[in-house]
Amino acid sequence: MKWSKAISSIMPSRKRQDKSTSASLSSLTWKRFRHNRLAMTSLAVIVLFTLMALLGYLITPDKTPYCNQQYLELAAMKPFSKADFICIKNPEAERRSWTETMLFGQPLPYTAIPIYRHKDAGSYYEVETFTGSTPNDGEIRQYAKSEVEKIETRRFVLGTDGYGRDVLSQIMIGSRVSLSVGFIAVIIALLIGITLGALAAYYGRWVDNVIMWILNVVWSIPTVLLVIAITFALGKGFWQVFVAVGLTMWVDVARMVRGQVLSIKEKEYVEATRALGFSTLRTIFRHILPNISGSIIVITASNFASAILLEAGLSFLGIGVQPPMPSWGCMVKENYGYILLDNAYLAFIPGLAIMIIVLAFMLLGNGIRDALDIKS
Repeated sequence: MKWSKAISSIMPSRKRQDKSTSASLSSLTWKRFRHNRLAMTSLAVIVLFTLMALLGYLITPDKTPYCNQQYLELAAMKPFSKADFICIKNPEAERRSWTETMLFGQPLPYTAIPIYRHKDAGSYYEVETFTGSTPNDGEIRQYAKSEVEKIETRRFVLGTDGYGRDVLSQIMIGSRVSLSVGFIAVIIALLIGITLGALAAYYGRWVDNVIMWILNVVWSIPTVLLVIAITFALGKGFWQVFVAVGLTMWVDVARMVRGQVLSIKEKEYVEATRALGFSTLRTIFRHILPNISGSIIVITASNFASAILLEAGLSFLGIGVQPPMPSWGCMVKENYGYILLDNAYLAFIPGLAIMIIVLAFMLLGNGIRDALDIKS
């Protein structure tokens, strides 16, 4: 009884000590990460793009589905250009809630017509339609004030593309595709890679030989060619890109997990779990994988960047996300011809967005690696 009381009095203190130790390690890691300015800046950039993707059509200048409102008269306008519109009422327009608008956009509740000039003539407006030529020579029209919703001026911060669509809105909604592909592809890669890598290292023998043979076969195929082949097999589309990219990225994860588990499975605490009769899955997922979580986080950040690049490449080749859904790769494809003309920025802007988000994930991964490195 005395020994049991002594042990019971010691155990709570040990639990408190373990909690305080883990808390101190977490706080130390976060403190080291905060001192890395590049990593913190990268985290801020990723959070900004994520918020932009989540809020979606609530914050885009063009709130129509896929930001696909086209005004051919306004094609290839320079950044910060302005245009006047007369908005004609449309009583049959669909009205959506703010949640539906955030996710799917809101069709225009009126018909917007670009105009060059307008005049208030009492009971009606007299307008000259915008043609984009010099001189304008637009059609003169008259609209009763009762059928006019409003006359407004819109500013295109990043200009318009060859179809007269707002480039800023396309960039903002295009971030949804890139981040969604990265997120779902990384989840697929982690599920397959962690499972196969951990099983191969833990069981060894023929299990390791079979899994390593599969790894080497997939590894020998160039990534881009494998993605293209899977895309052709599954078909072109939004969800197909997720699966195609995810099924080509799990090899790196499996190799890393296998190597880490091989070095850990002979530790004393793993031997203790076996002696206590814990199941294999509990030993792997409760006692081994938490100790290699730092390495998994680092390779996840790297794979996120790779997935964004792969999606952009597939969309540029025309076998990824299909129009009218905006994608940064599609935007580069549609506008790369302008590089030889006056409007090279139409191709550079989505390319710059791809570069910024990929660089942010790479620097974030490096920052996490440095923060978790106890030797430095």
